[in-house]
Amino acid sequence: MTASNRYFDDIFSTHVLIRDWLSGTANGAEKCAALLARFPPGFSMITPSGTRLDSAGLAAFFSSAAGSRPGLQMHITDLILLQEGSAGAVVGYREIHSQPGLETTERWSTVVYENAPDGRLLWRHLHETWVA
Repeated sequence: MTASNRYFDDIFSTHVLIRDWLSGTANGAEKCAALLARFPPGFSMITPSGTRLDSAGLAAFFSSAAGSRPGLQMHITDLILLQEGSAGAVVGYREIHSQPGLETTERWSTVVYENAPDGRLLWRHLHETWVA
């Protein structure tokens, strides 16, 4: 079992928000705003298929994907703190998605965190790769 820290806790809580939003158990503009607040302007992402998203692209994705994955379950494992400093951290983890009637998918993810001046953790960059 991996020891908990504030970055690991944030990965878990962020994925609960994502799961709830995509599965349709959370809805409304305030729920989407709470989720998107973790991804600041300047955010970038490389999806498992190699698509590059910026913060506007991520917002558009979440806006259009609300409730699109009924029954979605997300499991986070293998968390590792790769680097930590006063500006933030880099954390790797394995993300497993399952949904009734669909094939389970797994990806390796790496998030670059930025520590905001107010103490919040911001996702500066996310890179995902399908598990072979």
